[in-house]
Amino acid sequence: MQSVTLWTAIVTPFLDNGKIDFLSFERLLRRQEAAGNGVVILGSTGEGLALNDDEKREVVRFTGTCKLHVPVMVGVGGFNLDATQRWIEENNQHAFIHAYLLVTPLYAKPGARGQCSWFAALLEASQKPCMLYNVPSRTGVKLHTSVLRELKDHSRFWAVKEASGSVTEFQDYREAAPGVAFFSGDDGLTPFFASAGAMGLVSVMSNVWPEASAEFVYRCVNRDTGVLLPTWRTASDAMFLASNPVPAKALLHELGLITSAYVRPPLSMEDLPDRNKLIMADSLVQRWMEQYG
Repeated sequence: MQSVTLWTAIVTPFLDNGKIDFLSFERLLRRQEAAGNGVVILGSTGEGLALNDDEKREVVRFTGTCKLHVPVMVGVGGFNLDATQRWIEENNQHAFIHAYLLVTPLYAKPGARGQCSWFAALLEASQKPCMLYNVPSRTGVKLHTSVLRELKDHSRFWAVKEASGSVTEFQDYREAAPGVAFFSGDDGLTPFFASAGAMGLVSVMSNVWPEASAEFVYRCVNRDTGVLLPTWRTASDAMFLASNPVPAKALLHELGLITSAYVRPPLSMEDLPDRNKLIMADSLVQRWMEQYG
């Protein structure tokens, strides 16, 4: 797991009736496996908070039956501590789960002490490595640097997914926890985060382009993004025209990789202004792969 530089925050495909489409889900998992990418299930891109507990268990169990040869990370979100601890403890039993993604509690906007207590409790509940996730655009509050400073020596605190959009904040986090692995949580900013010390990416775009994304991350980490950067910027702009997984699912459906582009409320496909930009982005990435990949 330590050698994985690209993790795909995988979408949860649905049928038009809203039920989970496990046939499409396995197709997506196998594409990531073939590219050698780790997978994150039940994250925000996987609409984890839109699934009920039974559905989340189904997704976990099904992922286990696929017997993937790449590591699996489970997204852990919410703001009820007891329920969140129970969810972690329930999943500790699964050998095919390699890690947890622990997001800053949403909506409650906890301060530094509240965050520290929260993450300390979840780290204690876990029997697997944990990646803390800073994404203030979704949670309403940033991960405090003092939390990293206080928890940096915990044996199960393995990594941070940094999605603040700020290279300066990324550098502050790294200074607070120098022994912790850092991953970009922003596809478009990965070259800059890699220059600042990120060892990889937790990606949305790799849902659509698993091999190209892996090549992109490899080049970012090795400071060789020249010929790919313009293509990647254009593709990134298209893939974030709306909140994900809306654009990701739209393009996956357009390419015949999932049966339906359905997203659960409060998300809506009507918030995607232009699918043509997604199709053009796919053509750009495919041409780049033919030429340089």
